[in-house]
Amino acid sequence: MGAAAKLIPKLLVQIVLTMLVFAAVLFGAAGTWDWPTGWAFLALFAATSLAVSLWLASFDPGLLAERMKSPVQKAQKPWDRFFLLGVAVGYFAWLALMAWDARRMAWSHVPLWAQVAGGLLIVASYLGIAWVFRTNSFAAPVIKIDAERNQTVISTGPYAFVRHPMYAFALPQFVGGALMLGSWWGLAGAVLFTLAVAGRTLGEEKMLRAELAGYDDYARRVRWRFVPGVW
Repeated sequence: MGAAAKLIPKLLVQIVLTMLVFAAVLFGAAGTWDWPTGWAFLALFAATSLAVSLWLASFDPGLLAERMKSPVQKAQKPWDRFFLLGVAVGYFAWLALMAWDARRMAWSHVPLWAQVAGGLLIVASYLGIAWVFRTNSFAAPVIKIDAERNQTVISTGPYAFVRHPMYAFALPQFVGGALMLGSWWGLAGAVLFTLAVAGRTLGEEKMLRAELAGYDDYARRVRWRFVPGVW
């Protein structure tokens, strides 16, 4: 059995469990199972996650295995463990807020075209992330130097334009999620997540400059972190 085939059962279990947790949070906060928008969000999230993961299993099973590891790892920077815990708690609170707002209380009234645009943003985000995976086999979910695989600086693909394309492509998911679920209040959460990720970026760059050979030269060549001409 190949490396990719061995990962598939565990991958499917992880995705199913994640969707069950998401469903519990969303529909628990909504107060009802009768919420088509919530089901559409879950379906899109599951489909895009599964599609990218199955592609990655065939293209780079080593990276998929790395991304399926625990969010708490020995080589990970200690502060990043607390960061990821905080983000996980914040993410589920954000989902609950949007379900409470859009379905239970019906405070927000987001037009259908904006909800569709939100779904398209999520799809575009996953396509961008797939581009990152294709370019960078060291795109681990935790902050560490992958000494076992001799990590090197990546400067091609999206890394030729910004230093942190994974974050640049992931952040639109928060805007897209808020729009698709129909919650204007969710956009406030998108702002908070952006600020949190920006803070993590600074900590990650401090590590890369200190521990990854050639990163300083790369940072001088590629000035921008997320968006060219902005930051």
